[in-house]
Amino acid sequence: MTPTVTSTRGLEVDRAAVSGNLSLVLGEITDTAAAISEEQLAAVSLLLERADRVFVAGAGRSGLVLRMAAMRLMHLGLQVHVAGDATTPAIREGDLLLVASGSGTTSGVVKAAETAARAQALIAAFTANPGSPLAADAVVVVPAQQKTHHGSGVSRQYSGSLFEQALFVATEALFQSLWDAVDVPAEQLWLRHANLE
Repeated sequence: MTPTVTSTRGLEVDRAAVSGNLSLVLGEITDTAAAISEEQLAAVSLLLERADRVFVAGAGRSGLVLRMAAMRLMHLGLQVHVAGDATTPAIREGDLLLVASGSGTTSGVVKAAETAARAQALIAAFTANPGSPLAADAVVVVPAQQKTHHGSGVSRQYSGSLFEQALFVATEALFQSLWDAVDVPAEQLWLRHANLE
């Protein structure tokens, strides 16, 4: 008999099912991350290296992933801002806007990119939609299903989960690559970590 755990809501969760789903999620992330173009990621890395300042913009869970990326880039010493925060300044020429939208059509993200383009800033975009209207100087296509493509067969996970997971892995790979290039010890990066927690 397979051991189960009964929750406070009376639901029984089969531990074997949890184990199988852990393998499912890890496998999908691994396969999707491996299919991301290294050239596309390298193009974003180059833009990050050259930017005066970096701005990130995304909605929902994609936006949360970009906030994590913003923290890591700040640890590297980059000047980073999150669009929509009260202290975020105006974007301008020489800056980079980093956006993410699985559909590539999220209105706030598209508008942010349009504003950045008018300001002559550069734009890097992560999307699952190769035909996205997002105009960007560098585009990374994450081969995951879009959140409304239920039953597409690309992923067994719900909605845009795989896109967001692969986005996190991709931004971590960018951070790691930039960190390797500057060869700064972790202790030095840690000095920039928030101390008003």
